[in-house]
Amino acid sequence: MRSHNHTGGWSPYVAGALAGMLAIVSVYATTSIMGKTAYLGASTSFVRAAGFLEQALLPASGSAEEYFSKTRITVDWQFMLVLGICLGAFLASVTDRSFKFEAVPPVWSRRYGTSVIKRGLAAFAGGIVAMFGARLAGGCPSGHGLSGIMQLSVSGFAALAMFFVSGCLVARYVYRSR
Repeated sequence: MRSHNHTGGWSPYVAGALAGMLAIVSVYATTSIMGKTAYLGASTSFVRAAGFLEQALLPASGSAEEYFSKTRITVDWQFMLVLGICLGAFLASVTDRSFKFEAVPPVWSRRYGTSVIKRGLAAFAGGIVAMFGARLAGGCPSGHGLSGIMQLSVSGFAALAMFFVSGCLVARYVYRSR
């Protein structure tokens, strides 16, 4: 059932079923075809890209660190997964006719104004916090939450519950009424 303010989009049932089928295929491809011992996430690609940029811009800063010795950009399954996420999101928004360029979303502009720079800085800071959390936790929310639930892992259920509660609290704080 669609709400009155819904402007189109995929049915959540169809999208959920497709995401479930994609998860099954990706687990099979990762473990059986690619020979990995576990289903892995893609957050390493972002870290590699950040390390690559740091080495390019500030070569002396991380060159001695073992952590940054693995930041070589390679076209591997993780890189292709990140590329596929971007391409898939674009294709999904085009096929349901919801694609539009939007520098500042309406919900943001109602609370914080229409400054593109302010929105960009907030998004950048949010990305830093999210990546720090993903590295601290040893993986991204998708890996811990969604993949964990697919495996009926107690830690997956706990992780997803914490992500949901934390997300609700942060959204309430960020978009609180004046």
